[in-house]
Amino acid sequence: MKASDVLIKPILSEKANKQTEKMNRYSFVVNKKANKLEIKKAVESFYGVTVDNVNTIVVPSKAKAKYTKAGFIVGRKPSKKESNCNCSKRRNN
Repeated sequence: MKASDVLIKPILSEKANKQTEKMNRYSFVVNKKANKLEIKKAVESFYGVTVDNVNTIVVPSKAKAKYTKAGFIVGRKPSKKESNCNCSKRRNN
């Protein structure tokens, strides 16, 4: 799997930003078929950092519903895989 196919997008939230500042931990939404070694190589190649370890979690899909003028609308949010990467320092290139 190519590195560009592994990382889908970074997670930008208050919790993720606090982890980045305090613990140097970066969060990404990744491809469901990617394993920890592929995620580590992709983050190191894209961002030029040394990754110490990678933690992954598969978030299950959810049923969502909302009430509107047109009636009750029911749908689903897709499942996704997230990873947290602890980085030690920037590499010198």
